[in-house]
Amino acid sequence: MQTTSALLITLALLCLFLPKTQAVSPPPDGGYPGGNTAEGQNALLSLTTGGFNTAVGLLSLRSNIINSFNTAIGAGTLLANNADENTAIGAGALLSNTTGNSNTANGAFALFSNTPGNSNRCKCAVKQHHR
Repeated sequence: MQTTSALLITLALLCLFLPKTQAVSPPPDGGYPGGNTAEGQNALLSLTTGGFNTAVGLLSLRSNIINSFNTAIGAGTLLANNADENTAIGAGALLSNTTGNSNTANGAFALFSNTPGNSNRCKCAVKQHHR
């Protein structure tokens, strides 16, 4: 009984003097409403009602407000995006895409200047311009 009392007293004292932890807001690694996931500085920064978007990397999907089903992996991917169902993997991929839907860009700067183009596919590491 004495050992149990000493243990409880020790634990109580530790709880008083240990630093308090607080939850991070917004939570890292997802946890956002609407099935959205964001990791990286200003990733999905402007999102209000869009759903099922994934943004990983600095400024990825930064301008996306109400659009859904986008995946952006890499710094600046889909930065100016305001469209649905786009996938960009690689730094700067689909960076300038504004209204183009259903595009897929794999590689650094792939489909970089795509603006209104729809249903484009590019596996490359050079700047592409499609309309």
